[in-house]
Amino acid sequence: MQNTLDILDCSGARVGEYVIPEGVIELEKGEQAVHDTVVAYRAGLRAGTACTKTRGEVRGGGAKPWRQKGRGGARAGSSRSPVWVGGGTIFGPQPRSFAKKVNKKVFTLALKRAFSERLNEDAIVVVDKFDLPDHKTKNAVAILKKLDLYNCLTLLTVPEYENTVVCATGNISSMGIVRSAVIDVYDIMSCDKVLFTKEALDAFIARLA
Repeated sequence: MQNTLDILDCSGARVGEYVIPEGVIELEKGEQAVHDTVVAYRAGLRAGTACTKTRGEVRGGGAKPWRQKGRGGARAGSSRSPVWVGGGTIFGPQPRSFAKKVNKKVFTLALKRAFSERLNEDAIVVVDKFDLPDHKTKNAVAILKKLDLYNCLTLLTVPEYENTVVCATGNISSMGIVRSAVIDVYDIMSCDKVLFTKEALDAFIARLA
């Protein structure tokens, strides 16, 4: 497996080489860690706002529908009983958090494994800088075309958000942008190509140390 990446400029020309440290590449273990981390990430996206009313929360039903004895039918104490139409719900969903905890070591291992797999698939692209003269979308599109990334789902990873880059890429449906400090395993695995700036890749590698 290669441990070096070409550093490109915005025109697609090679301007240098980036050497990946040995401790970052991990392909022998971590498959389960990637699975657990992705499951935890997707679970955290769930709103958990589904809510049903119990018989005590449904409006009305305070009066006893009929007398206890003498009618020849079953006794009833409330018209909001769960067995009645318009009654409460038994064991229905209530607001809750679906968040799952992932230990720091497991998360780091998952990041290493995910990054290594994408590296092995030639899905990691490095540019020296992603500089734009203004906030126009056509300038960002021109760079993507020169890097041969325009027709694929691309995640741009930057050290910090810049207003011109955010505005210029905001209208490109096949492109997302994320900071290297918060890029997740799911982010790395869910796109066709991960485009790092050199500074962003340095910060990302530092997270894996």
